[in-house]
Amino acid sequence: MPRALLACLCALIVANAHAQDRYPSKPLRIVVPFAPGGSTDIFARLVAERFAASLGQPAVVENRAGASGNIGAEAVAKSPADGYTILMATTGVMAINNALFKSMSFDAAKDFEPVIFIASITNVLAVPVDLPAKNVTELITLATREAGKLTFASSGAGSSTHLSAELFKSLAGIDVVHVPFKGSGQALIDVVAGRVSMIFDTMPWPLPHIKAGKLRALGVTGSKRSGALPDVPTIAEAGLAGYESLSWSGFAVPANTPKDVVQRLNRETAAILATPDMKQKLAEQGADAVGGPPEAFAAHVRREREKWGRLVRERNIVVN
Repeated sequence: MPRALLACLCALIVANAHAQDRYPSKPLRIVVPFAPGGSTDIFARLVAERFAASLGQPAVVENRAGASGNIGAEAVAKSPADGYTILMATTGVMAINNALFKSMSFDAAKDFEPVIFIASITNVLAVPVDLPAKNVTELITLATREAGKLTFASSGAGSSTHLSAELFKSLAGIDVVHVPFKGSGQALIDVVAGRVSMIFDTMPWPLPHIKAGKLRALGVTGSKRSGALPDVPTIAEAGLAGYESLSWSGFAVPANTPKDVVQRLNRETAAILATPDMKQKLAEQGADAVGGPPEAFAAHVRREREKWGRLVRERNIVVN
């Protein structure tokens, strides 16, 4: 090999190594594929505001809502695989949408590299205070008697609020009509007013209404009770055996992002999640900090994709 060419190759390798050593050398962008104000957005901002101290660069949160998270996710999937564009990866985007939508511009299983599991949050089954059902068993009895007459609200087709209800319907063997909204805020207005019979929403949204006595909480969707509502049983505990549905979020980057960049993002985020302050902030939202290595988050995503994909197929749920 000519000396000049060898010298150029060596210089390129050294320059690349130095560039990786300097990561990050510019601000990061965290894409939240939903509107501001929801739990996913809150979690992203809690981490982002701490990145400046840990990574030495600020992180800007960008909300790109639409199509059940697909618009924001597509933007990240098509971004350079350099670690500077991060997806706030959620249950819907990573585990549901590929089964739910007939046509997709990206494949979550192939186009993203899971970085870290940030938080898991229970949904809560809430009903208007005037609905004649004081617990899960009474709600199932009412829905059985009034087949096809009760309704459930969701923050959008394909969201965890939608699929949580579909899982409930499947296990309970009831017929309840889906009423999708463009976000939890709009959905809750109609549930509080009694125009919709129930909602399975992520904890931060209905919690103020529950505490104010405007909604009645019948159960939480996780495998354990929530510290935010310690007197409310899990849905499985309340009588629907085998029921569990959690909303979760984490970081993912475009596929083929350098492993050392993925590890750096994982390491710094894990350190943030381990702090008492961060755990408290997440707990205030009814969420648990998770953390762990990229491989653990990837395994979780695969399990969830199998679970929700099976439900979508069995219930023949299609969005487009």
